[in-house]
Amino acid sequence: MSAADERIALVTPADLLALEAQWPSHSPNKDAAIRARGLAPARFYQLLVRAAASADGIAADPLTARRVRERVATRAEARRRRIAP
Repeated sequence: MSAADERIALVTPADLLALEAQWPSHSPNKDAAIRARGLAPARFYQLLVRAAASADGIAADPLTARRVRERVATRAEARRRRIAP
């Protein structure tokens, strides 16, 4: 297991959702907090989507998990509309 994999393994769905609840919109402070946890922002968002869909994430923070899932669905729908003929 690489050092990056070990850092990711230490971040729980509850941790990811707590960070998202603290900073719901994108900001430089949020990026700094993400990097302080040893993650790249892109990887954080990948893990956040996975956490929001997991049973552990929903149990930890149902409101934030639902908000993340709805945001993902909204963006997917917008992307589908742009691509559709």
